[in-house]
Amino acid sequence: MKTLEFLGACVVSLGLLQAAAAQNYPAKPIRLVVPYQAGQGTDVAARLIADQLSKALGQAIIVDNRAGAGGNIGAFEAGRAAPDGYTLLMGTNGTHVLNQMIYPSMSFDPEKDFEPIGIVSTFPMVVVANPASPYNSVADLLKDAKAKTEGIDIALPSTTARLVLELLKEKTGGTLRPVPYKGSGTAMTDIIGGQVMVGIDTASAVRTFISSGKLKALGVTSAQASALLPQVKPVAAQGVDGFEVIAWNAMYAPHGTPAPVIQRLSAELTKVMAQPDVRQRLLELGHEPAAGGAPKELAMFARSERQKWGPLVKSAGLKAE
Repeated sequence: MKTLEFLGACVVSLGLLQAAAAQNYPAKPIRLVVPYQAGQGTDVAARLIADQLSKALGQAIIVDNRAGAGGNIGAFEAGRAAPDGYTLLMGTNGTHVLNQMIYPSMSFDPEKDFEPIGIVSTFPMVVVANPASPYNSVADLLKDAKAKTEGIDIALPSTTARLVLELLKEKTGGTLRPVPYKGSGTAMTDIIGGQVMVGIDTASAVRTFISSGKLKALGVTSAQASALLPQVKPVAAQGVDGFEVIAWNAMYAPHGTPAPVIQRLSAELTKVMAQPDVRQRLLELGHEPAAGGAPKELAMFARSERQKWGPLVKSAGLKAE
């Protein structure tokens, strides 16, 4: 009986200590791990949010870029940090959904090793083409893909772009051949130069080229027209009913971070995401601002994304290259 009383007292004491720590949180600078290179889409959004969130919390938030392995290196680094609220991660649909399906082994569990805080932004992929190509819409592209037995080459700089291509193939039966690239820069250069006439990439990567006339947009992968490219028709409105692929960024903390700290971070993030100037700046950076929201909403969303894409990734045989 005394042992049970002692254990109960320990639990109460631990809870009081966590509550006290959370009440004083944050008492020192916070590290925000970004699992991609500086200047990449997730990085620029993370730096904006870090700047605004640091003002709300009264402590500096230092962005720490840990790129490599499709985001896995940075995610692992953040996931094994002390669960005290002083290391956070800007996760993505790559680190928390797709990577566990395409990498043969993972050093972390995206669901069990993290506490969700809130969604920061979403962004559609865009199907683009060289201005000299005969395609002016996704409908044109798919019609030609069905007619040509040899198929059409598509430049793909990311796993999400490959996901778009595989879903198009599954829904339409068109012969679209993946041409993998290591990054957006080389893919866009080759499309503009005519080495490959069509590609798929993020809105942030292609908007400048579209506005300058170096590329033409054939369709966006959001279910509805995107505020990032309002003049471009969704793929779903071009004869491919129900088509939707959305990439996203969200904030996480290591598993075991005290609930009061998670609640504080989530509440402040939601306030930051409601600021009109922050939302406008995210749009300018190529992101559709989210609302932050409750941690459980992010957990449910990520789980639904795994259930949605798991069967397609498996049937397509997608593997990390």
